[in-house]
Amino acid sequence: MPIKTVTVNQIQRLDRIAIGQHRIPSLVLMENAGRAVAREIMKRIARRKNPKIYVFCGLGNNAGDGFVAARHLIAAGFSPNVCLVGQGSTLKNDAAVNYRLLKFLTYPIAEVKHINVSLERDVKAADVIVDALFGVGLNRAIGEPFKRVINMMNRSGQSVVSVDIPSGLNGTTGDIFGTCVHADLTVTFTFAKKGFYKKAGPQHVGRVVVVDIGIPDQLKKRI
Repeated sequence: MPIKTVTVNQIQRLDRIAIGQHRIPSLVLMENAGRAVAREIMKRIARRKNPKIYVFCGLGNNAGDGFVAARHLIAAGFSPNVCLVGQGSTLKNDAAVNYRLLKFLTYPIAEVKHINVSLERDVKAADVIVDALFGVGLNRAIGEPFKRVINMMNRSGQSVVSVDIPSGLNGTTGDIFGTCVHADLTVTFTFAKKGFYKKAGPQHVGRVVVVDIGIPDQLKKRI
């Protein structure tokens, strides 16, 4: 049976209906998404002793999913290195809420403004790198310092898990916004995206795992 895929507009509309008409709080969807990502990461590191995890978060909702995933990894006894590419003061809405939750736990969050030799060396030694920089809403060429962070991930030679979509990939067309994460695993929400299987998509998504984040089946059937 062929996998069901959707465009970016379709998945965004589905989320809006779930939140606006079905009154599912967006924070609940984000919590479910981040928890599912953490669960998939833990499967990959289950047999490793004291695995080294890096979680790179951007400034949008995808970052919020990353913060939630980090929090669940912490609760499971892991110690992920959480890196925010930018300033926490600029985060908004649900991403800001989950950033503050991590801060409330007094868990360190490093703000990355540029790539230095020390960070690049540490990332190369990671067991898994989590890409929570950009989600499906990206619609412009990626600038600095995000471009350098993505290139660092790709050069690391380590396992990369992308949250919902590899950062830099157009979820509808499969085009690249200048640069793109080469994921080994993409944990995507509700449905796979059409761009995963078009143009550059297959070269960047790696293995795709579709997870449920709480969108009602009656809504999903309307797609």
